[in-house]
Amino acid sequence: MAAKLSANALIELAKNRRSYYALSKNLPIPTSRITELVNQTTLESPSSFNSQTNRVVVLYGAEHDKLWDITSDALRAIVPAEAWEATANRVAGFKNAAGTVLFYVDNTTIQTFQGKFAIYADRFEPWAVQSAAIQQYLLWTALEAEGLGANLQHYNPLIDEKVAETWKIPSTWTLNAQLVFGAKEGEAGPKTYVPLEERVKVYGA
Repeated sequence: MAAKLSANALIELAKNRRSYYALSKNLPIPTSRITELVNQTTLESPSSFNSQTNRVVVLYGAEHDKLWDITSDALRAIVPAEAWEATANRVAGFKNAAGTVLFYVDNTTIQTFQGKFAIYADRFEPWAVQSAAIQQYLLWTALEAEGLGANLQHYNPLIDEKVAETWKIPSTWTLNAQLVFGAKEGEAGPKTYVPLEERVKVYGA
């Protein structure tokens, strides 16, 4: 029987999860612990029909740096000269972090389930993206709980081809997001909320 847990602890973790952009490579925990969290969130993130479409690549150290060099080169080719300095500084901030988790969805698995459940064929792609988002949030929150900072980026599809070539990514995997993580070297920005009255409706309580 599973141990009884309080939802309040989960809500507190959710409150603490923020976007941190000032990050460094001075990790407060070993990379083995981060890899463990990646593995556990991969296993425990739900998916429609238990399709398990999430795929993950973790980059540490020089491999992480290489990713952001690839991103910088790709952006330099399309960003106007007058905007390049700000873009370069932003990418340099990501490179200053300790690592990046690349989140993918597996199209072969999606196609398999589309064939098995044809009535839902047009839903499996968005369901796969939802499952990826669940893992991104879960891992992000877990890293926060371990004292790390992180931010979520979306440089796909701009970097997809070079990333696939560099790390031998299967052609059936589609890149969805990049979670940058490291030691916190600054504070998160202020967080504002749209009133709940505009966002939540309750009936019958």
